[in-house]
Amino acid sequence: MRLSLTVAAGLLAGFAALPATANPFPDADLANGRKVHYEAKCASCHTEKTGRDEGFIYLRDDRKVKSVFDLRRYVSLCNSELRLGLFPEDERDVAAFVNQQWYKFRQ
Repeated sequence: MRLSLTVAAGLLAGFAALPATANPFPDADLANGRKVHYEAKCASCHTEKTGRDEGFIYLRDDRKVKSVFDLRRYVSLCNSELRLGLFPEDERDVAAFVNQQWYKFRQ
């Protein structure tokens, strides 16, 4: 009995830790995200705005994106403000690609 309680407690603790390490974009197509990121001119716009390489805007000390929620919001904002015409799944894929390349958010 005692062993099964210990095992159950261990499993429960393991499941409780899952959201912290879960992939925030499980259905994303990273190849599409990379393609759209460059074709929609995300990289060139960020380079032009900062005068540095495209990664700088994502990693600078005063960056605005500090969570998966922020990342999704800013990708959507760029899409709507710049009238890029991306579909929601393209936004998701771009956010997933940017997250994989630079942010590395877990959830």
